[in-house]
Amino acid sequence: MLPADVFLLRAPGAPALLPDGSAAIVAVTRPDAESDQYRGGLWLVPTDGSAARQLTRGHADSDPDVSPDGRWVVFVRGGGTARPQLHLVETAGGEPFALTSAPLGAAQPRFSPDGRRVAYVSRVPQEGRYLPDGDPAAERPRLVTELRHRSDGLGYTRDRTRQLFVVEVPQAAADAVAVPPSFRLTDADNDVDAPRWFPDGTAIAAVLARHAQREQDLRRDAVAIAVPSELSGDEGAAPIVPITDADAGSTLAVSRVLVSSHGRRAWLLADDQGESGRDFVAALTGLFEVRLDATGRAAGPARRLTDADEVELDPAVLLEVGTADGGADGGAVVVAPARSGAVHLSRVDQDGALHDLLTGPVVVTGAAAASGVLVAVRATPLSAGDVVVVTGGGERVLTDLSAELRATGRVREPRALVAHAPDGYRVEGWVTTPDPDRHGPGPYPTILMIHGGPFAQYTHALFDEVQVLAEAGYAVVHGNPRGSSGRGRAHGRAIRRGFGTVDTDDVLALLDEALTDPRLDATRTGVMGGSYGGYLTAWLTTRTERFAAAIVERGFLDPISFVGSSDIGWFFGLEYLGEPQTEHAQVAAQSPMARVDAVRTPTFVIHSEQDWRCPVEQGQRWFVELKRRGVATELLLFPGEGHELTRSGRPQHRVERFDHVLRWWRRWLPVEQAVAMR
Repeated sequence: MLPADVFLLRAPGAPALLPDGSAAIVAVTRPDAESDQYRGGLWLVPTDGSAARQLTRGHADSDPDVSPDGRWVVFVRGGGTARPQLHLVETAGGEPFALTSAPLGAAQPRFSPDGRRVAYVSRVPQEGRYLPDGDPAAERPRLVTELRHRSDGLGYTRDRTRQLFVVEVPQAAADAVAVPPSFRLTDADNDVDAPRWFPDGTAIAAVLARHAQREQDLRRDAVAIAVPSELSGDEGAAPIVPITDADAGSTLAVSRVLVSSHGRRAWLLADDQGESGRDFVAALTGLFEVRLDATGRAAGPARRLTDADEVELDPAVLLEVGTADGGADGGAVVVAPARSGAVHLSRVDQDGALHDLLTGPVVVTGAAAASGVLVAVRATPLSAGDVVVVTGGGERVLTDLSAELRATGRVREPRALVAHAPDGYRVEGWVTTPDPDRHGPGPYPTILMIHGGPFAQYTHALFDEVQVLAEAGYAVVHGNPRGSSGRGRAHGRAIRRGFGTVDTDDVLALLDEALTDPRLDATRTGVMGGSYGGYLTAWLTTRTERFAAAIVERGFLDPISFVGSSDIGWFFGLEYLGEPQTEHAQVAAQSPMARVDAVRTPTFVIHSEQDWRCPVEQGQRWFVELKRRGVATELLLFPGEGHELTRSGRPQHRVERFDHVLRWWRRWLPVEQAVAMR
């Protein structure tokens, strides 16, 4: 890929299915060069393989849901300076019309079982704040009283909590012009999230931190929120009944809840935060079930169905299949287990056994089922995402959204790589080499790339970061050291209270294994990474001078100042590294900033000015400390961007970042030098 090839990327969102299973509705998003924003519409993709057709052409349409009769699609329309609002469009086509006019926008729409109502969430601003034509600098001061009060990519949250609303679909919807009134069900002091209707339409299951210690820990409950038969009376006063109850001893942080089609149990995706409520390190997201009585209340505690030490599920996928003959408890459950760089699709039995439905080098990001048809959105090494029908023998591909990108001839397929650390531990990753027709047979200058998290994983999915470097003539090594996700709890917890130990061993073992290939130049290597990857990159430069240069991006570089400046600082470093006040030596032993005087490696520091996950002071201080010690260094700052710049920042900023990254590597690892040596 060239940097500008980001404009050829097409990303499908989670699918929705028509009730008869004949077609999927999918939002397809692309970076747009002209507007420097992300644009996209909804597509209707027939599951028989016939041609797809575009259903909407808004600036940015997303998150569709289909009415039970199949007539309507509700979706979120945003883009530009407008607040995202819910819209309705007929599946047969036509002009969409607005269903909401929420001051701060609406999200997560879901049709009621009878199709007469739509539930959604929306942030409710405090009076005088976030006015459309207001001056934010003139607002009254914020009085902060809780640890959790802001979030990267969003900003301050306690003055605009997310609440649950219901709106009735106009009876004459085809002729609707006026936006119908919405009814607010909740008035919670924390965000309400992930609403799903009970099958009888009398309540909505959702996720909410409502327990007494909610400001000091990470637990979140699944709750049932009653929906009145008539949307009238006091708003924000709907009864809330716990499905899990942290006040009664539940240790779960629930991310998604789904009530079975027969209403007798709730399935949860959740991770166990332990007795402290903050034991989040490598807490695997699992599938739980809660039995419900005839009134919809929990009939007992949540029971974990999947293995707590080995099975890790992606929070984006939880659906019911086979409801026609599912018996009194409804159908079976389909989830997405993460495994060594892949995210598969599996059905779960009552005993917790997984039966794989879609495997191989794929990354599933969404799925839907109806009338015996199961569709998924999945990425591969050569695709950023496509819609497939999941069959008994694998998949039947319905779209080819990366065809234009592949047609450039600038997409390289990574090769699987296995190494062993000094203690014998198996390390998994990939190596990607340039096109020999354009760059010759090598040896190629080589860059070690390290992911963030640390409890995350590089995957098989087409990765623009790797592709841009390979097109420029670099071999790229990337993988999943200890501390990563995808290989169980012990693998993920291996670096708790041990940042920069076995993870260092693992990434270097992976690089050394790759360098046994004569096509890679063992004498000319660089290292780069973002977030935790920025940490480990900086850490490596305090330990070795083997790299010609480094790029430290949005790095976690000083665990002490991180505690008071990051949106997650009040728990992240304390649980991973230790308490700076009482375990100073231990924390310092894992801190790049404590060893910055050892760095001699030329280092490019990249950071975003609005990054509240790894605040900009982390990068600025690293740059200053290197600069005043005479180390060759530069600092690149992106205005208006947060922690997610490389994934969802302004498209032009992403291109400019690539340009600067390549400029830096051309300076310290020139490809031309490798060509001249051949």
